[in-house]
Amino acid sequence: LGCAMMLKAVLLFGAVGTSALASFAVAPRHHLRVAPQRAAVALPTAARLAPRAPAIFMADAAEAKESDGVFETLKTASFFALWYLFNIGYNIYNKKALNALPIPWTMALLQLFVGIPYCLFLWTTGLRKAPKLSADNVKTLIPVSLGHLGTHIGAVISLGAGAVSFTHIIKASEPVVSAALSFAILGAVSSWQTYLTLLPIVGGVALASLKELSFTWVGFIAAMVSNLSSAMRGILAKKTMGGGVGENMSEANLYGVLTILATIALFPVALAIEPPAAIRAAWTAATGAGMTAGYLAKMSLLSGAFYYLYNEVAFLALGRVNPVTHAVGNTIKRVVIIVASVIAFKTPISTLGVIGSSIAIAGTLLYSLAKNKFG
Repeated sequence: LGCAMMLKAVLLFGAVGTSALASFAVAPRHHLRVAPQRAAVALPTAARLAPRAPAIFMADAAEAKESDGVFETLKTASFFALWYLFNIGYNIYNKKALNALPIPWTMALLQLFVGIPYCLFLWTTGLRKAPKLSADNVKTLIPVSLGHLGTHIGAVISLGAGAVSFTHIIKASEPVVSAALSFAILGAVSSWQTYLTLLPIVGGVALASLKELSFTWVGFIAAMVSNLSSAMRGILAKKTMGGGVGENMSEANLYGVLTILATIALFPVALAIEPPAAIRAAWTAATGAGMTAGYLAKMSLLSGAFYYLYNEVAFLALGRVNPVTHAVGNTIKRVVIIVASVIAFKTPISTLGVIGSSIAIAGTLLYSLAKNKFG
């Protein structure tokens, strides 16, 4: 029953989301003006027939352009739909894996690592142009990859410590952290309208956390660490990658390189915090509780596969739209994940939690829109 309800919710929100995003992405249609018929009648026959060929070509070109526009809109909407579906899959499989194996550092490492063979396969077979980076390029990307790592590990720890819905409510406060760090590090000052939209975010998160039935301090702090790392990643990328880095560094390749660097950085840390003995103990406890080795491996690997896929598709989707559509897409994604996780795990949420999370998520949308319009 839970799976059926979740599927209905996914289909409903996917339809609403992609329809809304498609309305943002469709380019305005330009209709050709047709000359009045009476003017054509007064012309000689040859003069009337001469302009018809160019007119036909113009109509064909307009029709082809409109067809291309519809195709591109459908393509963008498909990217967003896949982004949502993969994100839901990641959050569900990740939570199931962490419930069975409470080793978040190892799980985060596995999820990062799973995407590397996929990248290497595409690069070695020529299906995707391999990135070309110098040693200086790699040095430039290391701080950004550490921000990427902090974003991921913070989220994984938070998701393991509390409800999926609670983690995403806290992560909705990321614009507040981003605005504060941008001012402190870059000296960037936003408009008063933009700062004003931070109030509903702070108030909504506080309200949702006040009576949150699944509240844990570990989950809250880890989610805020994820927000802090994500904001730092954006700032560092802006400071160090303004002119681009290396060759063949498309959105997907950039994400692949950051994933490899983050995996290398996390490996010794995860090994120190959760050594093989701790991993073995968690595995033994899970199998002793009745879970099969196949189930544990399936949940862990699927969480890694969905993690990489949702991030790559997100890079592809967000690279095709303007900031407004980006903001709307992110807001819809947050709502879809919260609803899907509540249905999948039957997470109890208080009325105050629903009101607070709604205010916070609406605030993040207003922040993005205000930032785009007023700066």
